[in-house]
Parts: sequence; C-alpha cells; structure tokens
Amino acid sequence: MSDKTHLPVGAEAIRDKGWLTAHKYLLLRRASQLFFLFLFLMGPWLGIWWVKGNLSGSLTFDILPLTDPFIAAQGIVAGHWPALTALIGALIVGVAYALIGGRVYCSWVCPINPVTDGAHWLHDKLGMTKGWQPKRQTRYYVLGMVLAVSLLTGAIAWEFVNPISMLHRGLIFGVGFAWAFVLAVFLFDFAVSRRGWCGHLCPVGAFYNLLGTASVLRVTAKNRAACDDCMDCFAVCPEMHVITPALRGQDGDTPLILSPDCTNCGRCIDVCAPEVFEFTHRFDATPAPGRVRAKSTPAPRADKAA
Repeated sequence: MSDKTHLPVGAEAIRDKGWLTAHKYLLLRRASQLFFLFLFLMGPWLGIWWVKGNLSGSLTFDILPLTDPFIAAQGIVAGHWPALTALIGALIVGVAYALIGGRVYCSWVCPINPVTDGAHWLHDKLGMTKGWQPKRQTRYYVLGMVLAVSLLTGAIAWEFVNPISMLHRGLIFGVGFAWAFVLAVFLFDFAVSRRGWCGHLCPVGAFYNLLGTASVLRVTAKNRAACDDCMDCFAVCPEMHVITPALRGQDGDTPLILSPDCTNCGRCIDVCAPEVFEFTHRFDATPAPGRVRAKSTPAPRADKAA
C-alpha cells in the first residue's frame, strides 16, 4: 500500500496510466513464460516437435541445441563431459544471459515464477507476516552444495529435485509425485518465507545471478527527482534492496540498478505513477538529478507563562 496515498499498490499508476500500461511488463512476462512453456509442450501434447526436450536441454528444429549452463556445469563437475552439441548449447545460452541479464531467466522464462508470484499474492492478500527470512547468501551455499553433491555422486544432482523439471513432467504426465515439488515451493513461499524460494534458496537463480553480473540490460531510476515516496516499487519488487541505491542517490550518483540480484521484471516501471523507472543499458550515462528534499520546519515554541 502507498504510504503517502493509502491506496492499494499500483492504484495511482492505474489511475494515471491506465490498467494495461500499469500491468504491461507483468502481462508481457506471463506471455513470455507461457510461450516458452508451450514450445516444450507442443510435442507431447500436439505432436508438433519444433522443440524437443525441456529447459534443461533442447533441440530446436533439429538444428539449434540449447543447454542450461547450470546443468552443463553440474555434468562437468560430476565427471561427465558433455557432448559437443551440449557444450555449444550451453555456450549459446550462457552468452545470451550474460549479455541480456542473468536473472531475466527467473522473471521472463522460468515457469516456477508464476507459482511463487501466486504464493506472494495470496500471502499479501491474507495479510500474513513475512515469516522466516534466510540470508540472501543462502542460495549461494545451496548452489555450492549442489555442485559438491554432483562431484561426490557423479550425478547431475539438482535434476532429482528441480521443481522446474518437475513442473514439466507434471504437465506432460498428469497428476503425480512431480507436483509435490511444485506444491512444496508454493507452500514455502506462502506459509514459511515470503519470496523465500526465488530470493533466498533457488540455486538456479544464484547461478544466473553470477552469470549476469556484468549484463547490459538494466533498469534506471532516470526520473528519480519526481519520486513521491509512495513505496509501490518496493512493494512489488522481488529483490527490493536493489532499488534504494539508484532511487535514493544524490546528484552525480548513478540512477542505474546495477545489482545482479535485479530480475529485470519491470514491475517497478509498471506501478510507478510518476514514471521514475525505465529500461536502459548499463552504459547509459544520462544524468539524473537526485530528489529535492524539503527542509523540515521546526515546530513553533509555546509561549512561556508569565
């Protein structure tokens, strides 16, 4: 809720920009997630095999190999050197996300994102407390543990419990044990830790975070001087700590959100009525004045009794 207006989050943006514009990037993200998911489901569902495989590894039109570089890394650590096509596929995907933005995968491609977003929506709707919040570095410990288990067992460890793969299997084969992993992620974010899975535990997100450290695509608080402190951007951001340095910066400070934790989801752009944020690139040197803060006026002193 906006601290200044006491309106629901995004209400000002809907009023000023219209519903569609105030949800533009959310709608585009859902369309993107459904598109990638449908590409992999066309074969088993409709017999149209444009893409064979899943997000872990696929072959498009029997020509283009694509491999999740996290899967490839586990295979190498486990002692199973991938085939040349798999290595080429991992290189293609890795370079793409390194340039575009590593955690773009999390917000624009990963089919688990709508699950965790749904859990967060219900969590807020019911007014629940944020619950247990593990440190954000925990996901890097989980990432290291996954690689260590792969090294010790000689297996691609994460695929045994990967909720992304489980979701694919559940959609293809119907009701089964695979859905238990997806439900567990939903319940964890809903009842245990608000935004806990993607923001604190998921090793896939941690991997793409590292991959996109120097990525080109960025969000900028270019118009930060117009910020009215409604706090809606913080309310919708899955990694709200990334906003403060850019938004609260002074003259001369970069307005770019440079943290690799940013998922480039665009929701801060959607819900901002004064249109403070926009997409840009990391080399954007456009000056952005800091916000003008009104000086507080001291309260009048009461007259002393005679």
